Amino acid sequence: MARGQDAVFSTEVKVVNVLATVRNKTGSLAGDLSQDDFSLLEDGRPQAIRYFARETNLPLTLGLLIDTSGSQRKVINDERGASLRFLDQVVRPQDQVFLMQFDSAVQIRQPLTSSVGKLDDALAYVDTETMSQLRRQDGGGTLLYDAVARASDDVMKKEKNRKALILLTDGVDIGSYGSLADAIEAAQRADTLVYSILYSDPGAYGFLSGRDGKGVLEKMSNDTGGSFFTVSKKQPVDRIYEILEEELRNQYSLGYVSDRPVTISGFRTIQLTARTKGLTVQARHRYWAQR
Repeated sequence: MARGQDAVFSTEVKVVNVLATVRNKTGSLAGDLSQDDFSLLEDGRPQAIRYFARETNLPLTLGLLIDTSGSQRKVINDERGASLRFLDQVVRPQDQVFLMQFDSAVQIRQPLTSSVGKLDDALAYVDTETMSQLRRQDGGGTLLYDAVARASDDVMKKEKNRKALILLTDGVDIGSYGSLADAIEAAQRADTLVYSILYSDPGAYGFLSGRDGKGVLEKMSNDTGGSFFTVSKKQPVDRIYEILEEELRNQYSLGYVSDRPVTISGFRTIQLTARTKGLTVQARHRYWAQR
């Protein structure tokens, strides 16, 4: 395939697709690399990169997952406004986005659509649980892990384009049926990146204020090849969305066919690096090899 062409992957061959973001020492995106600038290993064995493309124009399937548990009551308005501005900038006719909220339940507010108007309408109904609801549910819950697993299994697994979930949450899970490992594996099986945005109200948990979801969100993003962000005064949620938009529009897509046929389904490790010193590659570390 000629360098610079859009990547078209045959369904007859089991192509492993790896999305990568590359940054230099200053943290700026490195957007002028070629196929020969990368080295790829699977389970420690070198692999030949057969497909290569810059992901500036290829379709994007995006899931926006918003934590609407009681701990987010003071930040939900900022999240809604920033999310709408982000979607207005990012969504193109060839892209698809769905909107999910999670608290003591997981709800898809808007199925996959290219309409920013529909997403805007759905966002207006994304809100935290009322006090009466929380009382009926003995304090409510935050089904973070279950939301990621459901988004991956029910929506993303069926899609073929570039795929990413954006999490707006304080990272604290309360009551999920599944575990953090289950959520990560579901995203990996669906070939989906997870971008986590830690947005918390420090006083939300009262005497349990020591709860911190940073480690959880960092692991979820790192293991799937996404990025982790923390909302702060220096880096408000609108600025994070600007950085995220830049990343999504400056990815590399690399495809290869494993030198080892799949005889037993299981996870295989991936190590993608840049040959030039000083460049950091952000990509998933493993994939599900389906027999």
